[in-house]
Amino acid sequence: MKNAMMSVAEVSQRIEDGAVLVLAGSERALSSLPRGKWIGGTSVYFVTETGGRVDHDNLHVTEITEATDARTVVLQGQDLASLTANRFDDGVSMILIPAFSAAHADFAINGASYPGLFDQPLMGWITGVHLDDLGRVTPKVFDGVTGTMHEEGAAILHVALAVDEQAELDILNLFVPDENADRITFAETGFSATRALVNGEEVDFAAYVRRSAIDTQLPLVADYAGAMVNVSFQAVEDDHVKFYAPVVTGVVYRIAKSPGAYADVFAARVADEGASALSCNCILNYLYGELEGKTTGGFTGPATFGEVAYVLLNQTLVKLDIHREQACAAA
Repeated sequence: MKNAMMSVAEVSQRIEDGAVLVLAGSERALSSLPRGKWIGGTSVYFVTETGGRVDHDNLHVTEITEATDARTVVLQGQDLASLTANRFDDGVSMILIPAFSAAHADFAINGASYPGLFDQPLMGWITGVHLDDLGRVTPKVFDGVTGTMHEEGAAILHVALAVDEQAELDILNLFVPDENADRITFAETGFSATRALVNGEEVDFAAYVRRSAIDTQLPLVADYAGAMVNVSFQAVEDDHVKFYAPVVTGVVYRIAKSPGAYADVFAARVADEGASALSCNCILNYLYGELEGKTTGGFTGPATFGEVAYVLLNQTLVKLDIHREQACAAA
């Protein structure tokens, strides 16, 4: 794979040349592109080789040079559960979903139960807008084959790989639950909560967050069979708390343990991880890690409103590599 920030003219030429692309950019930039084998999602926040920046004019381009074939589909409503149906036998799939859409909620709550979801790598992100435009402008996804734009549904790019090519998906998460923190559970699954059980006692959750002076830059974290899954705070309102991913009924959450100086720790972790072919990084990491003007080694890509590594994640960096499997040595 190849990654770069490109102008609309440069991207248009790659599309005309038949390249298979995954794109991130402003609605205006994406709307200017010709039809071809690509999907795109709105974002104006990027981590580039020269540092984090806001860019309304250029696009982040991932060219999947290893692709032997590709097809796109936009799924909505009940059809979203069939997202694995048109995959290639050997390949990888990319998915882009608009933030705050019905598809966002369905995938977040039900995605783990979709048939065959974990049988092949699925990587992507939740598309967004400039934070100043929240509530005024809706995030979008684009299907390059049909030339259509959608504020609802999921745009999916199924990519075929050669039999000796292997896609490897991984996440970088700074957070683990603070074992000394309260145990928190919720009676209902959803993107907001009014009530919660804290150490078995029912509380007004918004009042609890304020009374406990919880640092909402730190997510709630649950241990899913050894995998740490974050649920990030969006806002603490008068009578409820809003999240960027759903809390799930019956799951035990704790507030994350502080990793230390957020920006410094994040920079050190990404340096330790080395480079990757494709990555997307949570907008909260971009903001809380103060990444504007700062580089993250070889990790370049959009800052997003959620990350997908099979399922929806928050406050993580998701990375995807495609590499050729080594042939077995002759006996």
